[in-house]
Amino acid sequence: MAVRRVVPNVASEAMEESRDFYGLLGFEEVMNLGWITTLASPSHPAAQVSFMTADRTGPVVPDLSVEVDDVDAAYEAMREKGAEIVHPLQDEEWGVRRFFVRDPNGRVVNVLSHRH
Repeated sequence: MAVRRVVPNVASEAMEESRDFYGLLGFEEVMNLGWITTLASPSHPAAQVSFMTADRTGPVVPDLSVEVDDVDAAYEAMREKGAEIVHPLQDEEWGVRRFFVRDPNGRVVNVLSHRH
């Protein structure tokens, strides 16, 4: 299994202000679903930050997202180790397959793969 990118997720009620603020650092909006906006560096597209008012289907705003090449393998590895699954593995309407898991520090990690 390979990690493709890691994105911090910031719970926010100031979506436009956040976009404008991080735009001053060179970030550009690459996704906006209303409840989540992702900004990326044009020169390093994997350098990203997301702002979320709430998660569309999950019970909480995850602290970070980790995109992997095989989310099913990641899910099985976490289950085998007895990690706390916060949100079940499922396909989402916006084109990802994902689950949430709690790390040893209590942080919620959104683990995902894009569906092709």
